[in-house]
Amino acid sequence: MLAALLALVLLAAGSGRVFPQFSARALDAPEFLEAAYHGDRANTGDRVKLDLSGLEKGYVGVSAVSDRRLKFQVVKGEDTYNYDLSSDGEPSVFPLQCGDGSYRFRVMENVVDKKYSELYSKTCDIKLLDEFQPFLRPSDYVDYDSTSACVKKAAEFAQAAKDKNEFIKSVYDFVCKSVKYDKKKAAEVKSGYLPIPDETMKTGKGICFDYAALAASMLRSQGIPTKMIFGYVSPKDLYHAWNMFYTEETGWITVKFEVSADEWNRLDLTFSANGADAAFIGDGSNYADVYCY
Repeated sequence: MLAALLALVLLAAGSGRVFPQFSARALDAPEFLEAAYHGDRANTGDRVKLDLSGLEKGYVGVSAVSDRRLKFQVVKGEDTYNYDLSSDGEPSVFPLQCGDGSYRFRVMENVVDKKYSELYSKTCDIKLLDEFQPFLRPSDYVDYDSTSACVKKAAEFAQAAKDKNEFIKSVYDFVCKSVKYDKKKAAEVKSGYLPIPDETMKTGKGICFDYAALAASMLRSQGIPTKMIFGYVSPKDLYHAWNMFYTEETGWITVKFEVSADEWNRLDLTFSANGADAAFIGDGSNYADVYCY
């Protein structure tokens, strides 16, 4: 188990500038922001229900029924996100992480091999209440609700913290100390895997996706806008997941830890909580963002 964190410094995303510990306002208990699927409000198509009631809040809900595999596609300009969609009518909620503008939603049905045909589509012009909405709420990728154990633990940290800085440090310290990297799971995990933050907290094991989802759940539940990012880390082009969070003082930032277990600084939770080759350490320029949730 790693020793306690000694220090936290903040690295401005993409800028290479290192900031000292930031000042922040005291953390007030925020209203819990949900992302609920409302089937009774949904637009219906051929075996598809598309719930558009949460668009301005940064999410879309969808359910569909088929005897074949389904995908849900979210397209905005040059950005395309493809999601696995349950074929038994189980609803899903996905973020609108590309900001304001025209979105096209498509439910795709498997035809043969890896080929899909369009089962349903709809185009919507979306104006978010603000740019942070998608990163303050749960989704299939960051799955929690007001009763989740991770949310209750985050509330404990928030209640004890004198400001946002102290709360964020408490969350990251907790995740680093309480979750160990699961090499067996990493070797066996299949495409379409989605983490359950409460399960990660309970078992104390996980892969990078689990680390990032748990941290995002805890921070979002207390009003800290948090992104979960997938991308590549050079020099080995490791496909990886990490977090960014937002504060009014510094904008979007990633976290760089100094841990008493060794002398390395690491840019994300998986590397902070576990051993990592020093080649992964850098000023952030070795991190290439691909997808954001």
